[in-house]
Amino acid sequence: MANTPQARKRIRRNDRRAEINTNRVSRIRTFVKKVEAALAGGDKAAAAEALKAAQPELARGVSRGVIHKNTAARKMSRLSKRVAAL
Repeated sequence: MANTPQARKRIRRNDRRAEINTNRVSRIRTFVKKVEAALAGGDKAAAAEALKAAQPELARGVSRGVIHKNTAARKMSRLSKRVAAL
């Protein structure tokens, strides 16, 4: 268990940041699911709009450090490819 004041503070801070980062990742997943739902429905216009909204969210996740750069690039690439194929 943490005994120093610094270590205790670090634990409190880590708990707060973990909650914030969890919410960020969840928000990104929601945007990606909206694109996938539009793709499943076969609506190209809706899928393109959803993708347009999801791309900045993925980029923001990378800049905040909650998802890896290559993961975001891979997701954007695969979603873009699927939207273009509709």
